[in-house]
Amino acid sequence: MDETGAAVRATAPVRPGAPAAERHWWAGHEDALPDGLEWLSARERARLDAMRFTKRRNEYLLRRWVGKRTVAARVGLDTDPASLARIELLNWMTGAPYVALEGVVAPWEISLSDRAGCAVAVIGATGSGAGALGIDLEIVEPRSEGFVTDFLTRAEQDWVRGPAAADPGLGRDAAANLVWSAKEAALKVLRLGLRADTRSVEITVGSDLLGDGWARFTAARHGGPVMPGWWRRDGVYLLTVAAQDDLDPPTVLPGATDVAVATPVHSWVGRPLVTPGE
Repeated sequence: MDETGAAVRATAPVRPGAPAAERHWWAGHEDALPDGLEWLSARERARLDAMRFTKRRNEYLLRRWVGKRTVAARVGLDTDPASLARIELLNWMTGAPYVALEGVVAPWEISLSDRAGCAVAVIGATGSGAGALGIDLEIVEPRSEGFVTDFLTRAEQDWVRGPAAADPGLGRDAAANLVWSAKEAALKVLRLGLRADTRSVEITVGSDLLGDGWARFTAARHGGPVMPGWWRRDGVYLLTVAAQDDLDPPTVLPGATDVAVATPVHSWVGRPLVTPGE
């Protein structure tokens, strides 16, 4: 990445001739995080140094690394530490992430998520058709009846306990986590996150898989827009992507971790606090 920020913003997508409206995703596992912290910008490092809980620190590093690798893969740039340090993943006041190249805000929509040692990002050009983007990653794990009742709408509860529970390819727990994940993705599109009542959006899940593993869902906000989305299951992980407007299923970028064989980890459990000065 020897180009200036302005030059990078004019760089063509990874695939020559690819439409600007295409959305791409990338995944990475914490086992592949680079040694050292030279790939962080000064601002990112300052924020990291203020973190004392290992879990938060690990997640911050993993999301930043995956976000930077996603940007680099999207525009075909180098991934050495010095080059990655010129790509910054910062946050607006709402908490939504954005990309800066050498201190200049880049014209891309990006969304990040992590779960159990794996992180994902989705990226697209600003103003190219789909508007804001949201991505979420979950694992298939047991969800209590209290969780289903408290966080899902009545229609979602009926689907999780009925058709989804009876579907041998899905099942109750996968369905409950899928609906939850789709809600998180949709609330990121709305720039609300989990500050909002999760029942303020209602998820309708499609089951017809495409050849590349994606299936549709929609997220309808009460009294507001209906957001299109896509979901897929890879191994124990569930991935959802939502957008403000029409959205084709995102294309995976080169070099991504195969989430289907990724192992969930919780490396922070044995060491909850960071040693001062680390």
